[in-house]
Amino acid sequence: MLNKSKYTIVCLCFIVNFFSACDLKENSQIKTTKIVEKKVSEKVVKKIVKKETDTINKTNAVTFLKAYGKLNKESIILFKTRLGDIKIKLYKETPLHRASFVFLTKTGYFNTTSFHRIVPDFIVQGGNSDHPMTRKLRIRYNYRIPAEIKPYRKHKYGALAAARQWENNPKKLSSPFEFYMIQDKRGSHHLDGEHTIFGEITEGFTTMEKIAKLETDKKEWPLEEVFISAEVIK
Repeated sequence: MLNKSKYTIVCLCFIVNFFSACDLKENSQIKTTKIVEKKVSEKVVKKIVKKETDTINKTNAVTFLKAYGKLNKESIILFKTRLGDIKIKLYKETPLHRASFVFLTKTGYFNTTSFHRIVPDFIVQGGNSDHPMTRKLRIRYNYRIPAEIKPYRKHKYGALAAARQWENNPKKLSSPFEFYMIQDKRGSHHLDGEHTIFGEITEGFTTMEKIAKLETDKKEWPLEEVFISAEVIK
């Protein structure tokens, strides 16, 4: 486990404990790392929509997501960032992942997160942060998504896929919280069949490229984070 320095969070008078996050490695292995404290605007917390937050857990996730997907058929998500917007299309043939992503968007989870890992010419990864609300929601939901890997869906440029734990995960269950986008224009096909690809970027490739150029620390965390404001638009 790797530790980072602690930073003071604006408007809070305590230090939050380090916590783990699924971390996609270029060799296709996901390992758990500890995340450092960084400053997050309290405006982020105010964007949390407190609804349906206690309805899904690790025991009822599949049943919940199937029902939620039938009632929430949207498939277009817009990420707004300080570097520009990214529009994402979610695939209908991965219904559990689509429903989960829409659910977490509507309940405001992604509004507490950032693009927290950058590997140039490979991926940009998002869906986590050091904000205490992020950790609180991850503990509250506490579920994984069964793999929906489709052989015809490849890790092409702009593909959206789910991060996952590599060790002790033979069924390749996905993390609902963390996602990555393929920034390598040649694709990253060594990951094909290992992670569920559940969408793709339709607009905002320039924004992804801007994120990929940010300076990072030794743990691939951007020195100036790119926070996410997510909304379902269609």
